[in-house]
Amino acid sequence: MNKKITRIAITGALGRMGQMLVKEIQKNKKTCLSTVVVKKNHPLINHDIGKIVGIGKTEVLIKDHLDVEKNDFDVLIDFTHPIATLEYLKYCNIFRKKIIIGTTGFSDLEIKKIKSYSKNIALLISSNFSIGINLLCQLVEQTTRILGNNSDIDIIDFHHRNKIDIPSGTALTIGENISKVMKWNLNTNSLYYKKGLTKIRESKKIGFSSIRSGGIIGKHSVIFTNSEEEIKITHTAFNRKSFAKGAIESAIWIISKEKGLFNMKDFLKNMF
Repeated sequence: MNKKITRIAITGALGRMGQMLVKEIQKNKKTCLSTVVVKKNHPLINHDIGKIVGIGKTEVLIKDHLDVEKNDFDVLIDFTHPIATLEYLKYCNIFRKKIIIGTTGFSDLEIKKIKSYSKNIALLISSNFSIGINLLCQLVEQTTRILGNNSDIDIIDFHHRNKIDIPSGTALTIGENISKVMKWNLNTNSLYYKKGLTKIRESKKIGFSSIRSGGIIGKHSVIFTNSEEEIKITHTAFNRKSFAKGAIESAIWIISKEKGLFNMKDFLKNMF
């Protein structure tokens, strides 16, 4: 186990996930918060992040950029936007910093670019850092092996009204896992529901449905249905702590890696 204190930088520090990360990093004895970054011209620049999020003075001031001269972190945790993430990734590549990426909604081209950086630095990317959701993925893979050939498979994701990507990154990751087991192509074997008359449902399709409402943190259900029975596997997040804790533990874990592209499966193999 790495005994060194891991210095962590947070981008998007005043977003929902950013604030939760700040609070959880301060609680974790293996980590310290060294840098927090928000968007350009934010009115709270140079304010103490601790006072803003309600945990008291931390002496970590809010900035609108990563400081090239100070360069005082080991791992960057990023839950922002694809364009911003790629800029932060460039910085990490130049200064050989590790990075944990929780941003979703990347294009195929952007994913290729992210993978190219892993030749020089260690990075872990995941659509969901909850231990529970990653266990769900393992259960879904096992169920797919047994029931995939004789069941209709549906994925339903529920999130708050401000989430802008549909389906969620987590739902797509679950779909990708199912597709790998079934040897399908997710793009051609997906079914997205919309208003209007439809044909009889085709076989070998994963149905995706999304609900964006209120303040729902995150809920994912995977349903296997055939003519005899239905199996539903569901994970519900009651708050963002599970995501924050998973990202922080991933940051501690990745310190020992020189370079490479990792995911939560790689992290969990070493955890249990």
